[in-house]
Amino acid sequence: MQLNTLAGKKYLLNEMITQQMLYLDAKEKGLDKEEEYLKELKSVEENLLKQYAVKKLLEDVKVDEAEIKEYYEKNPEQFTTGDSVRAKHILVKDEEKAKEILKEIQDGKNFEEAAAEYSECPSKEKGGDLGYFQKGQMVPEFEKVAFELEVGAMGELVKTQFGYHIIKVEDKKAASTMPFDQVKGQLEQYILRNKQNEKFKSYTDQLRGKYEITSNEELLK
Repeated sequence: MQLNTLAGKKYLLNEMITQQMLYLDAKEKGLDKEEEYLKELKSVEENLLKQYAVKKLLEDVKVDEAEIKEYYEKNPEQFTTGDSVRAKHILVKDEEKAKEILKEIQDGKNFEEAAAEYSECPSKEKGGDLGYFQKGQMVPEFEKVAFELEVGAMGELVKTQFGYHIIKVEDKKAASTMPFDQVKGQLEQYILRNKQNEKFKSYTDQLRGKYEITSNEELLK
């Protein structure tokens, strides 16, 4: 955005002029002939050539939609989400305190307000909302109750290693498969990287048979 202003453009122009003056000055002083510079230049040139060689090697590696679709159809388990629950909770360490809070909510106190006031979990800032989670993401005692409760229902106290929870289920989603169009872009990149890695390894394995290689692994210690 700064470069879109006149002041920004003037600043950039001045920097370009400064860089060019430094280049001309270095040439006049013969810095480009110094041994230390030539060593650095050779190192940069070698690294640039390596990068360019890899780029040339992999530039013809492509992925077509048929390959993406085939992978999607052959690996359905990778694109399936399990049953999930969205729940809110209030967490406190003391059992008696948890019972008092539960009674307040049963008597009409707003669950989200109670969470913000009493909960010892960071989720209190969001009214106790934990978002959606699938089986295996929560401790077993908590998870069992959350998946058994009906939407809108609040359970009794649940004891876990973290303390005592009051759980309220907000929503449930059944297991589903992500549509092809949703994962197509990610899959394309995944397959492309795999094909590039395979080609790179195959080519460098061939090179190992072409060149004589000696190494001293003792120097690695």
